[in-house]
Amino acid sequence: MTTPWLTLVGIGDDGSLPAAGRTALEAAEVVYGGARHLDLAGDLKAETRVWPSPFSKVYEDLRILNGRKTVILASGDPQWFGIGSSLTQRFSREELTVLPSPSAFQLAAARMGWAVQNTDCLSVHGRPLETLRAALYPGARILVLTSNASAPKLISGLLAEEGYGPSIMTILEHLGGPNERRVESTAEAFSADIADLHTLAIEARLAPGTTVRSRVPGLPDDAFVHDGKMTKREIRAVTLAALQPHPGAVLWDIGAGCGSIGIEWLRAADRTSAIGLEPHKDRRAMAQQNALALGVPHFKVVDASAPDGLSGLETPDAIFIGGGLTAEGVVPLCHAALEPGGRLVANAVTLESEQVLLAAWQEFGGELTRHAIQRASPVGGLTGWRPLMPVTQWSLIKT
Repeated sequence: MTTPWLTLVGIGDDGSLPAAGRTALEAAEVVYGGARHLDLAGDLKAETRVWPSPFSKVYEDLRILNGRKTVILASGDPQWFGIGSSLTQRFSREELTVLPSPSAFQLAAARMGWAVQNTDCLSVHGRPLETLRAALYPGARILVLTSNASAPKLISGLLAEEGYGPSIMTILEHLGGPNERRVESTAEAFSADIADLHTLAIEARLAPGTTVRSRVPGLPDDAFVHDGKMTKREIRAVTLAALQPHPGAVLWDIGAGCGSIGIEWLRAADRTSAIGLEPHKDRRAMAQQNALALGVPHFKVVDASAPDGLSGLETPDAIFIGGGLTAEGVVPLCHAALEPGGRLVANAVTLESEQVLLAAWQEFGGELTRHAIQRASPVGGLTGWRPLMPVTQWSLIKT
């Protein structure tokens, strides 16, 4: 059995450590951490090393230390948006011991009087601020880890842009330390100077007249920048229901267009990922613009089309074919790429595409449905129904 030699210890802003963490530091031969962490830990007998540059080199350095008692210092709970997840991917549980302190989220929730289980906790540290857009809804309580002192001002602008200018922003600096400070303001009036080390608490309040963007699939068509060729709202909702997004699932969005299907997939469940294949430059740009505007900047849109562009992609949990359906071999290749339980959905509006779906249904089974949507609109001084193009949909759960 492997003897643990690597210990990851969470440290508070006041230098507090779990009791076992102090014991690990006293026994350590080497201690890694940021300069601030090493200062907080006080006098150490071990050799101390500040994070290398580039940071990724630390994993190579740690491998060289294998067998020597080594401690890594990190802020709070390193398993919560910290280095812990990266270490556990590279070192076994037999090698690595994790000793957390209270996280910034726990301390912030305690200061705010919020129940953590009813609070959305996210990080924009080294991540796009636009991630916040998908987390906004009236009454939301959000705790945010940020990168630096400039982030709250940028976030206040984002909130105002989204119609959440009346939201209350509370900046909690140096939580748990001697320099702890609290600054509070509405987003639309925010102008304070803030310390780099802080946690941001947001109580989301909607400005009058602002439309709520639900994470339930079926956003209005005008929520997207598009060139007219997109999966319309009603069909999009039906399509996402058939694709069945769930946390951690991967989608292939073939013929992504303006990205409406991939974006709604990412908004519908946490930790999902989506790869959009779109050969047209203008549509890729629209998809990326929409992904930022709707809070899913991690939507990956590539310059490719099926079937050639499918090679080497991450194994999907679901596949949507919205374009390129008539290309030879696309449907069989997509079916083969799915594991049992995977979902395959394809939409057609032309007779040629319908023929492909009919053949696929006959070969692989599943469900074949036709959706006809009509929307009310003015007819002279009266109102009448205007039909959208009917959409034939084939959906399958692979057995």
